[in-house]
This record gives sequence, structure tokens and C-alpha cells, in this order.
Amino acid sequence: MLKAVILIGGPQKGTRFRPLSFEVPKPLFPVAGVPMIQHHIEACAQVPGMQEILLIGFYQPDEPLTQFLEAAQQEFHLPVRYLQEFAPLGTGGGLYHFRDQILAGGPEAFFVLNADVCSDFPLSAMLEAHRRQRHPFLLLGTTANRTQSLNYGCIVENPQTHEVLHYVEKPSTFISDIINCGIYLFSPEALKPLRDVFQRNQQDGQFCLALGEDSPGLWPGAGTIRLEQDVFSALAGQGQIYVHLTDGIWSQIKSAGSALYASRLYLSRYQNTHPERLAKHIPGGPRIRGNVYIHPTAKVAPSAVLGPNVSIGKGVTVGEGVRLRESIVLHGATLQEHTCVLHSIVGWGSTVGRWARVEGTPNDPNPNDPRARMDSESLFKDGKLLPAITILGCRVRIPAEVLILNSIVLPHKELSRSFTNQIIL
Repeated sequence: MLKAVILIGGPQKGTRFRPLSFEVPKPLFPVAGVPMIQHHIEACAQVPGMQEILLIGFYQPDEPLTQFLEAAQQEFHLPVRYLQEFAPLGTGGGLYHFRDQILAGGPEAFFVLNADVCSDFPLSAMLEAHRRQRHPFLLLGTTANRTQSLNYGCIVENPQTHEVLHYVEKPSTFISDIINCGIYLFSPEALKPLRDVFQRNQQDGQFCLALGEDSPGLWPGAGTIRLEQDVFSALAGQGQIYVHLTDGIWSQIKSAGSALYASRLYLSRYQNTHPERLAKHIPGGPRIRGNVYIHPTAKVAPSAVLGPNVSIGKGVTVGEGVRLRESIVLHGATLQEHTCVLHSIVGWGSTVGRWARVEGTPNDPNPNDPRARMDSESLFKDGKLLPAITILGCRVRIPAEVLILNSIVLPHKELSRSFTNQIIL
């Protein structure tokens, strides 16, 4: 018997995902046509012996989340439950707080997946590796180049046994080109080190109170546990943590730009996993170039040209002569005749007028470096807005015959002219 836990974070996270995270929790943002965490749930549901999937986070259980959970249970015929933390507890605090729920029924092991990663999720291969050599912690690892590895948790392994000898989260100097994917397989005994961290945090808090220091900035709450720093770094080299390396697709989804890149990875993967989700060129229909997802309720004019890497959401209207490439168009948006949308995300219910051009600058990994990853994106450098993909928040109106280039437009804005390299408040 197996279980899976998906760590979905909370509203205090996802700030780099704004303005898209204003309308929907980041884990429910559509990537390649389905909510981000549906890819995780699909992968977990395919593992033989999977009995339950738990979502742990600090979001309020609002209507979109509740509807998603109900739909997921019906589609995958598995219990999918949401466990809400009483406060943000870090990557490990929720696991310890809800340990009784996780261990109920006596699972052999449980997967732990961060919500903000895109992957082909080699969970069955991880399970096979775990059963060959059982240890409390098995981490999924991949490779990055020397420079970009500094943005991730770095793993030094024994190449023969794959034991993790050293682990450093976002080191200041080069440690290793093997990085943590944020996908794990834990044995039930993995919760014991979390208990030790919890008890140590309690003692530190009592020590602070005894000194009269009641500053939450000095000591984390007892329930706050950081898997990476408090557990992996502390236990590395003690025979408890091992790594399973993958050369499959993997990327973080920290920002809107990385969501667009993840959409491309998932759409290409659909050719093998979900060919029915990919639009096909039919006589009298729009021209399809490459991998394109079109929701069944969307209305697309036959003279439109779509792709590659295009995802069109529910109830979208695409007019005659529209050109769409490397973009996500969300629920209820309208692209009027002859608009051009490139490297952009068009928000819910937004309208782009006739002959308007909405364009961004891609921030993809270096195609000439097979180990390159998405760069850690920052909006500004030297006080200037860096060129990036263009984002239209929900219910934005773009007039006819204007250019919106490398800009971010916050929700409910009605523009009257062109903008370049600006955040429009």
C-alpha cells in the first residue's frame, strides 16, 4: 500500500506568479490545459498500490479547490483530500503535523511531491529502487550546469551506492551538478527525524522565552520544519538518504515564464501519454503547427494559425486570421480578428482588439546546453524591467492596432495605447 503527499504551499507564496495567482491558487493554474497539480495526481494514480493522495498547504479550501478535489476523485477513482495547515509550516512541518493521516492504514512508503515542479514523474522507477534497497529517504535528482546549480539544492552522491554524502540548499559556491528535483519517496521511519527537529525547535523556543526574547524572527515556530536544511543537510552521509537520478524532463514552475516553458514540456509529452489532448489539423479547421491544446468549448476560426506550444482554455474565442505561438490563453478570453500573440499569457476574460500585437521575450534554457535549466528569474535589474513574457491579468482590454511588448498588465485594466517594457498598475 502506498500514499502520496503533494505540498501545495499557500497564498504567502507564489508572489513571483502574480498577477496570475490573484485569481486562482497557483497549484490550480492551467499548464498544458489542466491544473498544474493534476499532472502530479495523474502520475501518482498510475503507480500500482496507490491508495490515497493528500494535498497539504495553507490555502483556504475555497470553491475552485473544492471543485478540483471532487473532480479529481471522480476521474482517478482515488481518495484525494486536502489537509489545511494552521500556519505555514515549511516543506516538512505539514508532513509531521499530519503524520497520523499519512501513516493511517500502514503504507509501505509515501511519495512527497512539491507542487511547483514539472516532470515526467518517474515514480515507478523510484519505487523499484526503494524496494531494492530500503532507506528512510529517496530523493529524485537530475543535473544542471555549474552556474545554475547554485539556484537549487545540490547533492553530492557516492556514485556506486547513490548514497547522499553531502546536501547544501542553494550553495554560494559550486558543490555538485546534481540537483534536488523536489520529488521524494519516504519510508514511515522518515518521520522520526522530523520529530527530532520539532522537539529541538520546541526547546529553542523555550530557551528564547526564558531569555525574554519573544521575537518570531529569531526562532521559527516549533512546527516549522524545512526538509532541505533541517533534515537532508543534517542526515547526509549517515546512510539514510539516497538519490535516484533521472534524465527525463524536469523544471521548476516559480513564475509565469517558467509556466509557459512547463506547458511546452507537458504538451510534447502528451504525444505519448495523452495524444487525445493534442489538437489535430482537420479540413476546414485552424492550421495547427506543433503541439497545441484546445479546450472542447473554445471557438477557433478556421483561418487562425496556432502553435507551437499553445494552450487555449475553456470558452475562449479566437477570431479570423489570429496568429498564436508559445502562449497560454485562459478561460473566457477573446482574441479578435488578426491579432498576433507571441510568448504571452492572456488572462481570464481578457480581450485583445483587432490587429493588436501582444508579444513577450522568451526566457528558455540554453538549447545548446543539455543540462541548462530555467534561470532564476527576476523582474528587475539595475532598476529596469527585464524583457520577459507578456502577461495580461484577468479582464484586461487591449484596444485595436496597438503593441503590448514585454509588459505586465494588472487585472481589470482598459488600455488606450501601446506599452513596452512596463508594469501597468
